[in-house]
Amino acid sequence: MKYKRILLKLSGEALMGNKQYGIDIDRVAQYAQDVKTVYDQGVEIAIVIGGGNIYRGLSAEKAGMDRVQADYMGMLATVINSMALQDALEKAGMKTRLLTAIKMEQICEPFIRRRAVRHLEKGRIVIFGAGTGNPYFTTDTAASLRAIEINADVVLKGTRVDGIYTADPEKDPNATKFDQITFQDVYNRGLNVMDMTAFTLCQENKLPIIVFDMNKTGNLTRLAKGETIGTLVKD
Repeated sequence: MKYKRILLKLSGEALMGNKQYGIDIDRVAQYAQDVKTVYDQGVEIAIVIGGGNIYRGLSAEKAGMDRVQADYMGMLATVINSMALQDALEKAGMKTRLLTAIKMEQICEPFIRRRAVRHLEKGRIVIFGAGTGNPYFTTDTAASLRAIEINADVVLKGTRVDGIYTADPEKDPNATKFDQITFQDVYNRGLNVMDMTAFTLCQENKLPIIVFDMNKTGNLTRLAKGETIGTLVKD
């Protein structure tokens, strides 16, 4: 395997499958099987999941809700998704730990960096919930921050498209895909990979990002082996 320790970032919307909202248990089970293939090869895996399939703080703010209140509600949504994924991973035979930035002792452990690293070293999949624990930050930022804190080799951003394109491939049939691109080129072209805070964190800490299609079975394993899948972002 090319990578010893990875951070997998999943969007909350990815867990919906073909539903309009909520969690598609079959999709979560599929993700668990994909993760298991990599897990069985000895790769240390951390995961961050968004909460957009349940609640979006920005949308609530536009509707008139206080932004801070809305963001905390969004953090709780990420914990629900994290618990669903944890259940699927454990049913597939993996050992896991859920660590959150907001204390919820009955269902998870509080995030402590050294504890998270120790869990990874012991062969447990670590799921980070509740974002950074602070409003005004996205789960993309949480993924970048946690990846840096645990010294991950790469951030793997699983999406429903197979990489970064010159334009939105779902809207522009002439959009072309990048196999590799630099952080600066992403800035210059105004491409939407992650929010700017998350993206800058990765650039400043020389942490590569790979954007790939998580819904295609086997892609995660092929990436972990070092195959050219999706789009690699690095200096």
